[in-house]
Amino acid sequence: MFHKEGAKIILIATFSFTVLLLGSPYVIANPWILKSVQLVLLFLLIMVLQFFRNPKRPLEVNDYQIVAPVDGKVVVIEEVYEAEYFKDKRLQVSIFMSPINVHVTRYCTSGKVKYSKYHPGKYLVAWDPKSSTENERTSVVIENRIFGEILYRQIAGALAKRIVNYAEEGMTVRQGADAGFIKFGSRVDIYLPLGTEVNVKLGQKAVGNQTIIAIKNHG
Repeated sequence: MFHKEGAKIILIATFSFTVLLLGSPYVIANPWILKSVQLVLLFLLIMVLQFFRNPKRPLEVNDYQIVAPVDGKVVVIEEVYEAEYFKDKRLQVSIFMSPINVHVTRYCTSGKVKYSKYHPGKYLVAWDPKSSTENERTSVVIENRIFGEILYRQIAGALAKRIVNYAEEGMTVRQGADAGFIKFGSRVDIYLPLGTEVNVKLGQKAVGNQTIIAIKNHG
């Protein structure tokens, strides 16, 4: 299944591939060059299709768990000063997505959207620490009944040129539902209350809607 944000691009890519594939034998006489061109075209189409894939990953909503909002690699686990919304120290967990990862953003927890803001900015590589505050990005705060306020930030990378964010202030959102999409390489930061029990390690592969990022014990 493909994400709705890729519908237009997939349609254009498929149409272009078909036209070029059918037309290439009329302009390329050398069979080896023709075959190479056709393989390159097929590869590019596959890359577009895989980038916009949206695998179904149902989960049982659990307010005592923060789940990974995206697929990727855990690159940051540290205490930082969050200057935009909380203006105090938070525990930051960051997940870096390569171009081959699923780029759907999902809500890491359920609750009410208290804050949602888009920031234009630069396109530094997503693993640069400055990307969190200087790149194009969106910041969303969800108030969860167990964890309190959780902020997640979608960050554009060197290739990403568009961030899609569905969260609007006042909305009630469900853990695991689609929250947006980041096109072509990016990163997501999650800001948790200090003392939160983190359930992942640096370098670990995270899977959206499956990997548990943090846990709060009952009682």
